[in-house]
Parts: sequence; C-alpha cells; structure tokens
Amino acid sequence: MRLVRTVLVRAPHVGLLRLGRFDERIAAHLDGVAVSGAFGMTLAQRTLERAGKGEVFMVTVRALEDADTRRLDALLAISETESGCRAGLLSAFGWVSPGILQGLAQRLLTSPSAWRREVGLTACLMHGVDPGPALKAALSVPDAGLRGRALRTAGRIARVDLLGHCLAALVDDDARCRYEAACAALLLGDRGESVSAMAAMVISGGPFSLAALRLVLKTVPVRHAQAMLAQLSKEPSRLRTLICGIGMAGDPQLVPWLIAQMEDLKLMRLAGESFSFITGLDLAYLDLERKPPEGVDFGPNDDPADENVEMDQDDGLPWPDAAKIAAWWQANGVRFSLGARYFMGELPSPGHCVRVLSTGYQRQRIAAAQYLSLLTPGTPLFDTRAPALRQRRLLARMTVGAVA
Repeated sequence: MRLVRTVLVRAPHVGLLRLGRFDERIAAHLDGVAVSGAFGMTLAQRTLERAGKGEVFMVTVRALEDADTRRLDALLAISETESGCRAGLLSAFGWVSPGILQGLAQRLLTSPSAWRREVGLTACLMHGVDPGPALKAALSVPDAGLRGRALRTAGRIARVDLLGHCLAALVDDDARCRYEAACAALLLGDRGESVSAMAAMVISGGPFSLAALRLVLKTVPVRHAQAMLAQLSKEPSRLRTLICGIGMAGDPQLVPWLIAQMEDLKLMRLAGESFSFITGLDLAYLDLERKPPEGVDFGPNDDPADENVEMDQDDGLPWPDAAKIAAWWQANGVRFSLGARYFMGELPSPGHCVRVLSTGYQRQRIAAAQYLSLLTPGTPLFDTRAPALRQRRLLARMTVGAVA
C-alpha cells in the first residue's frame, strides 16, 4: 500500500479527498498490526527478509510508535546498507505524529553516521521543524547524500539565512547537490545565479532538466520563458518536455499550439493537462473529453511477446476532445491577456494557490505549493505528500490566517 501511495501523491487525477481515503486504509492496516500484538509484529518482522520499501515502512512505523530503539537501530542499519529500502524508512518518519520523534530526531542529527543525520534532517523537514545548527553544519560535509539533503531542507523550510551557502553550492561536484542548491536558492528568493543554473540544467537535458524547468518557469519573466521554450522546440526528441513547460509557463499565447497537439494520440493527454494548468478547466467535469481510442495501449499489457514494460506516462489523464476545446477557447480565450502568466485560470497569488492546494489534483497542488513559496520567499514549501489529515489541518490554519 505504501508503494501505491507513492504513485498517488504524484498522480494527475488524485485530490486531497481521495488521498485521505487511501491514508485511512493505510492507518487501518497499521492498526491491525498493532492490535495483533507480538504475533503480528513477528509476522511483520519476517517481511524484512525481502527488505522492500513497503515492508520497511510498516515495520519502522511500528518501531517508532512502540519506542522500540533496538528494532529501530536494526532498521537504520539495514537501510544504510540497502539503499533501495531507504524511502520506506524515511516515509515512516513522515507518517508518525511529531510527538513520537521528540528526542529521537535530535539524537539522529548528532549521530556520527551521515545516513542517520540525513534521516534526522528528513524527519525535521517532513514535520516542518527547523533542525537548528545541525542543518548549517551538514551543508559542508564530505558525504554528498547528506549535503544534498541539507540543501533540500534549507530551501523547503525557508532558512533564508542559508541562502549564501546554497548559492556557493551551485558549483558542487555532485550533480544532485547542484540541483538541490539551485532549487533552494530559488525558493529562498534568489533570482540571479540560481535561475542561470536551472536554465543550464534545462538546456542540458540531464536527469534534473524537467524538474528544473517546472520550477524556473514559474519565476522568470514571460519573455525569458518564451526564449527557453523556443530553444526546447528545436529538439524534436524533447517534445513532451516542451508541452510540460508550456503548462508551467502559463502563456495563453501558446494555447492554440497546445490544442493542435491534442490531435496526436501520444501527446493529447499531456497537452490537455498543460491546457488545464493554464486555464484551470477540469476537462472531464466539463465534458471536454472524448472516449479513449480503441486498440491503443501505451503501457504494459498481457502479451508476453511485447517487450514494452514501461508504465503509461499519462495514465489517469483525460483524453481531450480537440474540437470541443478549440470551440471553448474561441469563445473564452479573450479572457486571458497575452504576455501574462496564468496558473489554473488566474494570475498566481497566495490566496489562489491556497485554493488550489485545497481543491486541486496532486500535480496541480505540487505546482501551487511551489508558487506559494516563490511568490513570498521565506514561506516554507507546503508538503503535498504529507498524511492528508495533517495537510487539512495546515490548510485550515492558512485559510483562517488569510481571512484574518
């Protein structure tokens, strides 16, 4: 179930309500293990023979809630050597209530082990707690994993005092650290060196290019965004990246081109999503979709002779009806000003972002969280992956604060 949730928190068709219902299923499953006592824990412990993310998540949650330090030490040791199960352990620290981690997080932050310090930083980040001096100290350690985690934490919890350290890390020897440094500096308010670094990542086409594009296009002037997209348009192999970028740039001038891409079966759903990012329209709700084409399968199937095992990248997105959408744009496009940046139908603003965080789908909510921090540097990044109940509580406080 933990693996399914990993997919749901990035899904284009899942909102906070559905995520909350799935969280209730996970909680019920964990409660069942707890109620079964020693027998249930013994069975759960046996699953560690496979040491997968889901198994480590379940056993770590129980170890944390039972305050079983011996078992937790064993799990930390396993995850230190088996990097494939680290995500399961980290997500368990984010799942439990913050009171359970009091004292434990501080011990992890002062551990001689780089991995345990990384766990401590992640626990603080997921619960919105400032790690204090341990964060600054971790920015200059030899271990790239810990260094990258420290940069990520600095940006997301809005440690503006560490902006200079993040800018200095733009030339780090490790590629992920350079990416995290650029993200952090951008979130903390820099609009110079970090923008240039991210633009270079976008053009290079490396592993962080798409993530960098989605963030940097929310900050640069529209004319700069147009130039960046024009550069991408020269590379046919990066057409999907271009379509994603247009949605993030929010330029209504490019909507007709997006609609034209909705004639291509392989691109139409992605183009429809970018159209929704600009206009705020729910294509399925407004009946602007068509039936899925018959005999078309872009993901793995039951044919043993088919070597395609990659998942459908656009699974969950509606199939847009290009003719209906073109007609809607013909009638309503005048509401959108050329040369402006739109996000979900409006000019980006903190209030609008909070509304999207409350009612949008996960990909839209991720973008809203980024906008919220970018619009007001010093605002911690809202965690759209946190347990839904915790997200609702934070949103309630944000809404009350906005009204006040």
